Amino acid sequence: MATDVLISDGDLIAKLVPKDKDEVQENLDNQENPIVKPLVLTISAYQDGVLRLKIDEDQSLSPRKKRFEVPDVIVPEFLNKKLWLQKLKTEKSEDGLGILSVIYLSDGYEGVIRHDPFEVFVRESGKNGKKMLSLNSNGLFDFEQLREQKGENEDWEERFRSHTDTRPYGPQSISFDVSFYDADFVYGIPEHATSLALKPTRGPGVEDSEPYRHFNLDVFEYIADSPFGLYGSIPFMISHGKSHGSSGFFWLNAAEMQIDVLGTGWNDEFSSVLMLPSDQKRVDTLWMSEAGVVDAFFFVGPGPKDVVRQYTSVTGTPAMPQLFAIAYHQCRWNYRDEEDVYNVDAKFDEHDIPYDVLWLDIEHTDGKKYFTWDRLLFPNPEEMQKKLAAKGRHMVTIVDPHIKRDESYYIHKEASQKGYYVKDATGKDYDGWCWPGSSSYLDMVNPEIRSWWAEKFSYENYVGSTPSLHIWNDMNEPSVFNGPEVSMPRDALHHDDVEHRELHNAYGYYFHLATSDGLLKRGDGKDRPFVLSRAFFPGSQRYGAIWTGDNSAEWDHLRVSVPMVLTLGLTGISFSGADVGGFFGNPDTELLVRWYQVGAYYPFFRGHAHHDTKRREPWLFGERNTELMREAIRVRYMLLPYFYTLFREANMSGIPVARPLWMEFPDDEQTFSNDEAFMVGNSLLVQGIYTEKAKHVSVYLPGDQPWYDLRTGTAYKGGVTHKLEASEDSVPAFQRAGTILPRKDRFRRSSTQMENDPYTLVIALNSSQAAEGWLYVDDGKSFEFQQGAYIHRHFMYSDGKLTSSNMATAGSGSKKFASECIVERIILLGFSPGPKNALIEPANEKVDIELGPLLLRGGRGSSVITIRKPNVRIADDWTIKIL
Repeated sequence: MATDVLISDGDLIAKLVPKDKDEVQENLDNQENPIVKPLVLTISAYQDGVLRLKIDEDQSLSPRKKRFEVPDVIVPEFLNKKLWLQKLKTEKSEDGLGILSVIYLSDGYEGVIRHDPFEVFVRESGKNGKKMLSLNSNGLFDFEQLREQKGENEDWEERFRSHTDTRPYGPQSISFDVSFYDADFVYGIPEHATSLALKPTRGPGVEDSEPYRHFNLDVFEYIADSPFGLYGSIPFMISHGKSHGSSGFFWLNAAEMQIDVLGTGWNDEFSSVLMLPSDQKRVDTLWMSEAGVVDAFFFVGPGPKDVVRQYTSVTGTPAMPQLFAIAYHQCRWNYRDEEDVYNVDAKFDEHDIPYDVLWLDIEHTDGKKYFTWDRLLFPNPEEMQKKLAAKGRHMVTIVDPHIKRDESYYIHKEASQKGYYVKDATGKDYDGWCWPGSSSYLDMVNPEIRSWWAEKFSYENYVGSTPSLHIWNDMNEPSVFNGPEVSMPRDALHHDDVEHRELHNAYGYYFHLATSDGLLKRGDGKDRPFVLSRAFFPGSQRYGAIWTGDNSAEWDHLRVSVPMVLTLGLTGISFSGADVGGFFGNPDTELLVRWYQVGAYYPFFRGHAHHDTKRREPWLFGERNTELMREAIRVRYMLLPYFYTLFREANMSGIPVARPLWMEFPDDEQTFSNDEAFMVGNSLLVQGIYTEKAKHVSVYLPGDQPWYDLRTGTAYKGGVTHKLEASEDSVPAFQRAGTILPRKDRFRRSSTQMENDPYTLVIALNSSQAAEGWLYVDDGKSFEFQQGAYIHRHFMYSDGKLTSSNMATAGSGSKKFASECIVERIILLGFSPGPKNALIEPANEKVDIELGPLLLRGGRGSSVITIRKPNVRIADDWTIKIL
């Protein structure tokens, strides 16, 4: 129960005391060392409808140690948005169950704490306001407090195979239930290879299911449909329902976590569980963590984009990538030597396939010592990078967190001398086994060590690196080949005597952060870093891209890659993708082609393969398949202006690049569990083909407006499932009526070489003969856009006029960005033929309207209404009027 509820320093403060009679009696019998002491509860309100709940042990009662609170995840800007609570309203509960204390949260919403039985919830304003989401409505809250061991009879040690976890502070777990009201489905909590809408893990009809696990692990050949935790953990869940929109819940905790989605009727097997009465339907969930504190956030929505925006206001919006980073990446474990690199690079040119980045895995180093080169295989790394950079291309090398224990290796020698390694339970440098053999691991939770690590990326320290070299962090869960579950022991010790169990899921996050800072420092803060990480945690979106790890060359893995990428986007990590073709195994040619066709729409687009697989560069499968893969990659390059605009939207608002259909169509129930198709931004719908030798594919096109085939311009009715012929040329993709899509149609070797190319605007008219779209352009690499050096245009077509207007915020900074790029073609889909001319204002020039190709190559020879060579500058205001 909650007692002593009051407002203090702008927060609601209360004490939580046990209700269980046995616990109360045990405390009375043992006054000097009570097992259960009152907990301190704090509720804070923040702008835009965010409620924060913290529950911890009372520090004034001197617990054995301070429980770990995860640092450096919440962005400082969020803390500045705190509302100063001044009034506490008290009311009797309508259901007769106790007293409620009520605080203002935002217009239309209130935060409420029920004293006894204890419950926290958010509701619509007013005594009879509907609940949005709640904590402990089922009475499952439990908080194991730190205490002294009860003599030799109590054994706290745990054994896992040959490993022993000493558990010096004993059990310290926390659990509680969270309920989402009027929800049809819940989503989020990556990383799991499973459906987008989370399946129940407990309840009638659910057999042999485990909870969704959060414990970052190096998982070898993961299964394509499982609640087992993979490489990263984001304890953020979103609910959605037709009648009540979306809400969200986030628990900032880095210890192992297990989350149950409780199916209807789950509590029939728990008749003793308190279930507070409610006439609203709801989805119940159960959250359990091994350690830490309750630091939870409630997001009221009410729309799905609102929830994502609220969540990223806490953990930060995604970093704005450099333009090259959103183009195509070619990777393999491993390109053998410089000759191999030059050969692969030349073959892309020979086959007219664009690419931007070539990657080097662990074999490029001297004995798996990172920041070094095998000088027999890569004698001239700087020259190699400069030759690729001359074509506008970049390179990436791998830098993992395990440091080879070799006294001749300067990184190890320095880290040992400075005491920078994670310690084992006895206080010695932890020694585990990874790629180099005997290895130690830097204690990245310590800001001093992160700063030291960042300095290692300077050109002086990282000999052989150049400005066109970027970084890949793998194995940062952390992976320890001889550790428990292939990871670090839970009783290993970090900065300030924090146990590894308390921060495990954030270890890779701190490593990613430090590496990103290193590239930032290397370039004197001028250029945006590119760092890919396998492990992730809330906030990882601020430091780079994520990929879905070591998938397999199987159709099921292509299929599950879509919900995995969509889930990452919903939880803040917009810049993500899966290894095209599958990392393990050899894909059959059809699978590889289909994977390129889907992967071209992933936010992060990279082909990658294990060293035991056959080579699979796109030109190795016969001319026809080369043509199909080339076309898939070229589609990505054609759409780069649109993708870059979406990345800027994500950077400003948190709204992801790749979106579930229900994010754009929140009232359409047919979209709620559809994870075979996805939206790219608000304009494109992509339907994957996930079966071998498919003859037909079913595509549901939501909404009441038409959709236009991306390749042919053919119109399809909305609100209908269409059975289409499965073409080998492409997967089905459609432009939504009412949108304007910016493209670049000329093909170059790399995105860098497209910088000054002209644009095509594709206008897909709705039934009102109207459409709108956006274009964002900057220098593609620096941070000057933060000082106003960018072009942001809004295109609007209505009443027979296309208008371009400035979206840049007035006085947004001292810098300016100029572009001489022009629009060379304007395509009108859904436009009735007739007019022959258009008038450009203010130039007062006439241009012709004629039939022209939708695509400048390929396609099925469709002719569409085209305004040719209007030659208006993208930077200018203008209007084009159809005469």
